[in-house]
Amino acid sequence: MSSLDDWVVDAAGALDLDPALLDVQGVLKLAREVAHAVERPAAPLTAFLVGLAAGRAGGDPRAVRLATDRVLALVAARAGSDAQDAQRRIQDA
Repeated sequence: MSSLDDWVVDAAGALDLDPALLDVQGVLKLAREVAHAVERPAAPLTAFLVGLAAGRAGGDPRAVRLATDRVLALVAARAGSDAQDAQRRIQDA
């Protein structure tokens, strides 16, 4: 087991969560995408928001996946609009 795995088990236990239900790779992907698309401090804040939204929607893995997908769609939309804005600035120059 890695130190990350150990941490997930310990933290989940402290919060009375089943670590087997956690999608660690999904959370890490979410954090990576947000950190690169927005800025680094947005990653943990977004992970918290996704967890909060998923908890309000029932807290099951499906709720987490839906909340994650919504945020990843937002990241993609923002990246698309940023790319379009950059292209417009180049064309206007």
